[in-house]
Amino acid sequence: MLTDLVQIKTLGEKKRVENERFRRHLKSRDHSDRILRRLAEDVEEQIDCTTCANCCRVANVHITERDVERMTKALSISRKKFLEGYTAESEGEGLILKRGEAGCVFLEGNLCSIYESRPAICEDFPHVVRGSGSIASRMWQLIDRATYCPIAYNSIEAFKVETSFKR
Repeated sequence: MLTDLVQIKTLGEKKRVENERFRRHLKSRDHSDRILRRLAEDVEEQIDCTTCANCCRVANVHITERDVERMTKALSISRKKFLEGYTAESEGEGLILKRGEAGCVFLEGNLCSIYESRPAICEDFPHVVRGSGSIASRMWQLIDRATYCPIAYNSIEAFKVETSFKR
């Protein structure tokens, strides 16, 4: 199981074209999402996200209205104060959480200071085991995430073995 973030970034970028071919491979063949999810669950069980938190350092967090409601309630502040203090508008992603030098505004060390009220996108991250649609339909996201997330990287590599993908 590869967890070194420098190696994951290097290999994830190096394998980007291969992973794009693998996405097409998955979409063009029948495969069991159940088996792929089980592989991803096994990978998730072996990796402790709180020792990494790289997603919180590099990825933008798109938030929904429901996320805003949940976080304002948890922080006991008004919607206006929350939006002014903790969010920004991204041209491509809409409303996102602000980022500081260390990453997400709510990241403290390797932990989320609002973990119980974190946005839904964070709760399901990296969207390998949990997410809408089939794993093949989410592969476009996973290819990018495989450059910074040990779970995404190792899951894709396990999927390749399971599906007999020719590298």
